[in-house]
This record gives sequence, C-alpha cells and structure tokens, in this order.
Amino acid sequence: MEYEYPIDLDWSNDEMMTVVSFFNAVEAFYENKVQRETLLARYQQFKKIVPGKAEEKQIFKSFEQSSGYSSYHAVKHAQTATDQQFVSDNTK
Repeated sequence: MEYEYPIDLDWSNDEMMTVVSFFNAVEAFYENKVQRETLLARYQQFKKIVPGKAEEKQIFKSFEQSSGYSSYHAVKHAQTATDQQFVSDNTK
C-alpha cells in the first residue's frame, strides 16, 4: 500500500524510525502476524516519543485514515491476548 506515516518533523531521525517501526508492527498485525511482545515493545518505545494520550489519538487517527489499520485495536488485542506468542487480526 502507498500511504504516509504520521510523523512530526520536530522528531529526530531516530524518533521517526521508532514511530515507523511501531506502525510496521501494526501493519504486520493486519497483514500477517506479529509477535505479541514485539508489538508491545514497539508501542512502549512509541510512547516514549508520544507520551500524551491526545497526541497519540491524533496520530493513530491519522494513520488509520491513511492506511485503514487501527493502531488502537492492534495494541489492545496484544495487551489482552493471553499466552499467545503471535497475534494477528483474524477478522479478515
């Protein structure tokens, strides 16, 4: 798919790469599967860059509008999954 990632130009290159890495894990959740711990670890790194809930919601909404993928749904699924090494969106 061709879409843009919601990034802030004030972020450093490392911060931008961290945010893109998180969104890559969200994409893997929808397109294939991703290790639960990988998704959650990348979300924790994302939260170090975007600690505020309001900004997180805005970035998630922008990514969902662009890609069709809900970051919120992916993270919630990974957080509530029990004893699953891999998580994916099974609603396809």
